[in-house]
Amino acid sequence: MLNSVIVVDDEAPIREAVEQWLTLSGFSVQLYSRAQDCLANLPEHFPGVILSDVRMPGMSGLALLAQLQLQDADLPVILLTGHGDVPMAVDAMREGAYDFLEKPFTPQTLMSSLRRALEKRSLVLENRRLHERADAKTRLDTTLIGQSDSMQTLRRQVLELASLPVNVVIRGETGSGKEMVARCLHDFGPRASQPFVALNCAAIPEQLFEAELFGHESGAFTGAQGKRIGKLEYADGGTLFLDEIESMPLAQQVKLLRVIQERRLERLGSNQSIEVDLRIIAATKPDLLEEARAGRFREDLAYRLNVAELRLPPLRERREDIPSLFNHFAHAAAQRLGRSTPRLSSVQQSHLFSHDWPGNVRELTNAAERQVLGLDNPTEIDLQPGQSLAAQQEAFEAHCLRAALTRHKGDIKAVLNELQLPRRTLNEKMQRHGLLRESFLD
Repeated sequence: MLNSVIVVDDEAPIREAVEQWLTLSGFSVQLYSRAQDCLANLPEHFPGVILSDVRMPGMSGLALLAQLQLQDADLPVILLTGHGDVPMAVDAMREGAYDFLEKPFTPQTLMSSLRRALEKRSLVLENRRLHERADAKTRLDTTLIGQSDSMQTLRRQVLELASLPVNVVIRGETGSGKEMVARCLHDFGPRASQPFVALNCAAIPEQLFEAELFGHESGAFTGAQGKRIGKLEYADGGTLFLDEIESMPLAQQVKLLRVIQERRLERLGSNQSIEVDLRIIAATKPDLLEEARAGRFREDLAYRLNVAELRLPPLRERREDIPSLFNHFAHAAAQRLGRSTPRLSSVQQSHLFSHDWPGNVRELTNAAERQVLGLDNPTEIDLQPGQSLAAQQEAFEAHCLRAALTRHKGDIKAVLNELQLPRRTLNEKMQRHGLLRESFLD
């Protein structure tokens, strides 16, 4: 249960007595002599109760209540009043105060009111958390698209890790959406309002890597004109995304490890130590620990980065997500290009399922744009050159199933009669090829 209490009173003896009572009863107490100081230091979603005197120089307790109501109407405020202030306090309760205590009050009266207020605050904050999590889940569902088991697991992991202050390694093939997942870890966490800084480690020449990461002072090396803030410092308070981190030079790995351990850095050409607070999300194709065993990556850095790991499944492992992804990308491309969203023929849909998509989501995005532009219009089953007989049979089977489902508008009984298949066999084949009956209904 929550136990935080802020006490605002201009009389030091009352502040000290209340603090002593509350501390002995297990409460966490903050004291302020002025209402303005309370407002200036009040955190968002404060997990506790405000206990304030009514009559104070400067801002009164009633003025403080009004300001707190604007910031958080559900924050419990208990007013401390003298005998003559009781009618005023009753009016304040109509304006949103939780309770009032007439001076002098006993410790038991104070504790009883505080515990009721804290219980209410706990319920309010829990309700907010549930609503925020539901809202975040809805937004994440429209960002990381797909209903396959692997994508549902990934979204759940992203939501859980987004709020945790830990470094994360994202593993996945080229084009599988590693930067998108990194953005979600940032955007759905407490650092969302701070910078998200991306750096592709494979795109920086080794001789420029340190300056890019740490920044430099003017004249630190030949061509260093003026001071430059590096990526690490620029990401202070936010997230640094290091893509293809397996390409980072070993010499820079040592220096990055030191920054992670000490949370401080020095620009090139400077002796001044700068404190940084950042979260590092790294993306890689290979396993970093295997790279470390092969001598291509520092093992201690791999462990520092890989506090948590997310694996992004390749598109060929979640074929059931292909239609919704393709439709999403096609619709986005059509809006951007001022075109209409095309309808796919059964042959084109079969091609989507039979292709292995080595470029993953990036390749699928490109295919959707080409379709919108009318550059892709296959008229027969697209069997890839060099495919095995089994692969070509799979593609042909997918085409036949899709064509039958299209002809009969999702009528499973009619499809069973035409293809002369048992119901269980049809279900298994539809599941294997990612075919959903709902997609073919008229």
